Amino acid sequence: MDEQPEPAQTAGGLDRRAELSEFLRTRRARLKPEDVGLPDFGRRRVPGLRREELAQLAGVSVAYYTRLEQGNGRNVSAEVLDAIARALRLNDAEHAHLMHLAKPKQHKKKPVTRSQQVRPALRHLLDSIESVPAYIVGRRSDVLAWNRMASALFGDWAEVPAQERNWARMVFLRPEYRELFVEWEQKASDIVGYLRMDAGCHPDDPRLSALVGELSVKSEEFRRLWAAHDVKEKSYGVKRLRHPLVGDLTLSFETFRLVDDGEQSLITYHAEPDTPSAEALRLLASWGADATRSGTRASTPSE
Repeated sequence: MDEQPEPAQTAGGLDRRAELSEFLRTRRARLKPEDVGLPDFGRRRVPGLRREELAQLAGVSVAYYTRLEQGNGRNVSAEVLDAIARALRLNDAEHAHLMHLAKPKQHKKKPVTRSQQVRPALRHLLDSIESVPAYIVGRRSDVLAWNRMASALFGDWAEVPAQERNWARMVFLRPEYRELFVEWEQKASDIVGYLRMDAGCHPDDPRLSALVGELSVKSEEFRRLWAAHDVKEKSYGVKRLRHPLVGDLTLSFETFRLVDDGEQSLITYHAEPDTPSAEALRLLASWGADATRSGTRASTPSE
């Protein structure tokens, strides 16, 4: 079994320079010369483009790009980063992640150790949504608040200790979630991609670093996915679930990032009208009203 590299960490969080270095290296390794219109001369000792080829595509010197890939992005301009992102064929999420790593924002942020608070009005909104599973997720993929339908669909989160009420911990460490998500591997990959984006924005978050360390020790799958340095932003899509009470469901999910707190998002799941999945949700709504408590009242602020 191949050994996966340990996450690069400092005493207070993840090592931004090491993260930048590994991210650029893994993005370069996935490209072939023919992908970017370059001739392929001879056998390559390592996969992907050579540094000099990437530098040529980006229009910078090899020495300059090498310093950047070694984690020294202190004086790099946004224009150069844009050129490197184009050369590496980065998508929007990857481009944003590169900017976070190479040029961290200098404006004052809320302390990363501050408790994540959900506004009372949002809790009331969740309570009022009776037929759609909905919840609010914050930093580190922490589940902060939810409604009865979310409990009916995903399990009663009020019974889960607050420090374990986290998507990454639940997906990788709780066997019932392997059964719940039909494409568990895709769900796991998505969660790691979200955590990578979070790490780029908050590499000094000691709790995020501790979470990554814990999952790296306890889950070989997490170690493998984390080492790939793939990033993803929460958006929308379709998930297939296999619920122990109502069977298979195909549900669309939507993500609504809060305007007043970009680190919190409202996630909803819904079924197409007049489908077996819609009927299954209707049954869950009836069952959930009797069998679960409202997570929006039971939840506590995430530390």
